[in-house]
Amino acid sequence: MSEENTIDATPAAETAVEDVPETGARPPAPEAPPKNRRRLFAVLRWTASVAVFAVVGAGTAYGITRPERTDIPGLSTESDGRWTFPALSQPALPAGAPLAVGPDNKDETHYAVLSGLLLPAPEGAKADGAFKADKSGAVSVDAFLEEYTPESREKLKQQLEWDGLRQITGRGWTMADGTRTHVYLLRFHASGFVDAFEGCTFDAPLDGVSALDLDDDWNTAKNTQASALPMGFSGAGAIGEREVTVYEEAPPLLGDEQTGLGCLQAGDVLGMVVQSRKGEVAPVPFHQTVILQGQLLS
Repeated sequence: MSEENTIDATPAAETAVEDVPETGARPPAPEAPPKNRRRLFAVLRWTASVAVFAVVGAGTAYGITRPERTDIPGLSTESDGRWTFPALSQPALPAGAPLAVGPDNKDETHYAVLSGLLLPAPEGAKADGAFKADKSGAVSVDAFLEEYTPESREKLKQQLEWDGLRQITGRGWTMADGTRTHVYLLRFHASGFVDAFEGCTFDAPLDGVSALDLDDDWNTAKNTQASALPMGFSGAGAIGEREVTVYEEAPPLLGDEQTGLGCLQAGDVLGMVVQSRKGEVAPVPFHQTVILQGQLLS
């Protein structure tokens, strides 16, 4: 397999430390599972270490960024709805800076340019014109808070200012079937602040969303795979079972769209994947997006 189709976790070049802007007062069970669930199990079965523990492996990364998988056990040639993403690579680190995951970086601080850790849009995607970010991908606090109900924004804004937010970067796209995806990375002063943020939990007050519940497909697959892995599995690191939580909007829906929310805690960075689709969110591309963003953060 060629190097261009792998995730390269080695810094490509020495660069200066990113100038991080500041924000605010501080630096800112049916008997037979449905067809889409069976396809999801097929996707996640061979990526168990990625879906549960996000092990960054060259072959695994290539497999879930591309739709061709006739040589992968358990997957048929029929399309399962997976998107095609560009080859992923880790951004360059400042000279002498450690990787986010390693013995010399116990707080898992990310020293790379934050926009370089942001998942690129898949093939066929169009930029979401309603997504508010500048050319560099920077997102203001007010723009980010538009994801939430109007009555909750002031409280969340105050929390972000008090709890050490440094910056936000993001990307939004839409697909031909109407699926709308917003991906955000929020960098805080330290990992402890990531745990304190209330905007990526089961009771996150997302605008236009009735209520969130744990994603049944994700958790069933995760638990099945976790029980099959040996004790002390070496992949239980960076983006582990505790650090990735996936939610889905529970019926009855407020409108004609369902929303899914993926939350990734990675050291000093919180990753958020917000995906909406008329009818219901398709689990395969939603979970694929969460897994790949987790790989970049780890």
